[in-house]
Amino acid sequence: MRHLLPLLVALPLLGAALLVATGRRLSRIAVEITGFVFCGGTAALALVLLLNSAPPLTEWVGAWPPAGRESVGILVVGDGPALGMATLASLLTLAALAYSWHYFDAPPHGHTGAFTALMLVFQGAMCGFALAGDLFNAFVFFELMSVVAYALTGYRIDEAKAVQGALTFGVVNSLGAYALLMGIALLYARTGELTMARIGHGLDAAGPGGPDALVLASFVLVLTGLLVKSAAVPFHFWLPDAHAVAPTPVCMLLSGVMVELGAYGVWRVYGTVFAGPGGIPAADLTRALVTLGALTAVTGAVMCWYQRHIKRLLAYSTVAHTGLFLAGLGVLTPEADDGVALYLLGHAGVKAALFACAGALLDRFGSVDEHSLHGRGRPLRATGVMFAVGALGLAGLPPFGTALGKAVTEEAAGGPLTVVYVAASAITAGAVLRVTARVFLGLGPRPGDAEYETSGSDEEPETTGLLSRIPDTMTIVPAVLLAAALAMGVVPGFGRLVARSVGPAGSGGAHWTAHGVLLGVASTALAVALAGLAVTRPDWTSAPGWAAPLRRLQSGHVGDYVAWLLVGTTVLGALALPGVLGS
Repeated sequence: MRHLLPLLVALPLLGAALLVATGRRLSRIAVEITGFVFCGGTAALALVLLLNSAPPLTEWVGAWPPAGRESVGILVVGDGPALGMATLASLLTLAALAYSWHYFDAPPHGHTGAFTALMLVFQGAMCGFALAGDLFNAFVFFELMSVVAYALTGYRIDEAKAVQGALTFGVVNSLGAYALLMGIALLYARTGELTMARIGHGLDAAGPGGPDALVLASFVLVLTGLLVKSAAVPFHFWLPDAHAVAPTPVCMLLSGVMVELGAYGVWRVYGTVFAGPGGIPAADLTRALVTLGALTAVTGAVMCWYQRHIKRLLAYSTVAHTGLFLAGLGVLTPEADDGVALYLLGHAGVKAALFACAGALLDRFGSVDEHSLHGRGRPLRATGVMFAVGALGLAGLPPFGTALGKAVTEEAAGGPLTVVYVAASAITAGAVLRVTARVFLGLGPRPGDAEYETSGSDEEPETTGLLSRIPDTMTIVPAVLLAAALAMGVVPGFGRLVARSVGPAGSGGAHWTAHGVLLGVASTALAVALAGLAVTRPDWTSAPGWAAPLRRLQSGHVGDYVAWLLVGTTVLGALALPGVLGS
């Protein structure tokens, strides 16, 4: 089975090359069927390999195994977490392609297969990043994923906003990639290795007394690149700007899996490279990730609450939940890892479904502005129901998979972090419920205009014109995604299966507890209460004076975002520095 691992990257890239070569001569239906075949085949293969990933599969591509102590080959690793992420990326790409069936009625002239080809390259890059067993090729796939994401974000190149959002995305993420590459160069200079496991052994052998300045610098640079991709504060500014202009199927992948891959990269790199005695002490990583995670969760939740642009609101919700993932990973216990894995899977389904519903609003009414859409969504009953169900999933209402993952992570984290988990999930879900009540039910008075950066009104639909009815694919896909997120918490033994894939042998697995159920119900009740107060008292969604500086940071100026990236790198180094000084 291990020889099939490279096909998870090769198949979608082969499909993309085929579409680039023949797309000018193929009909629209032929292009989309070709995309489905290659994407679906990759997803099926990933699922088969995932079910056979114990013991973990490893393959040296091109039959270049290590010779003695030297290794120059490309290693791909097919353990549970890697294949789980590859499966998630493939299934969400398949869902996005299904959602976009005849979605763009006017593809670029002479390039009928361009969008589908880009989506397949994106899928191959995500699978490659998930499976990479050496840092340099992880960087290669990291960059390939980023470059394709820039193109997809600015796909509607005739719109200035799309180009600006893609440019901001590209500049900030490219700087993160350069930081990652410099960190890899330092590790190679120290150990002479690129394979993650061998770098870890090399650090332990070269620095038995603990980490030094070079190890700290490499750690900070590598994590900076990964935290930029995961949109952790203060590296997050690119994400709301990109989501506001990216096509809806692209938003489904950006929030559903690409951001999560950044968090996965942090977990993989620390556990394989920096967790030994020559790396970064566990206490220092815990301090760094828990601090940045809590800050990210709080900032994302506050900013989510004060948005009226629905896609930006959902993007800030992604920022908040990314913070919860990072804080859980920072706890450094098998139980927390199990919980984060479940939380991440459930969040992927829920968030992709919510963006799909937002896309339906955009193409039906030409707006994603909560205020101007007040009451206009009443005819879209199915979309409104799914929006409300997605909000309950974000809140962590049992028996959603998000609720099970959140409950397990909360119990592992304990203490003040429990308050952060409940508050962040309640505020983000309350904002989505508020949109549901106003847009789809017409409840409460129509809010007046306030000082918002982006309203979301008068947006261009992503189809040739406004839709008179929502296509079935744009309803079926989010319904299936929400059903999958619900099944993760309902299917017996699913939590134990995820735990066995992620954690050590003999792990008890993720399961429901009375404490977790009560916290899930409490966060949901708080979300409903917040939404009710916001609908009846519109002034609750007007940013108070203390929140104004936080909102002004999202300036739209790429220079400001670059400055904050440097600040974040400095803060990350300061949080990890005590371990180096103590050694």
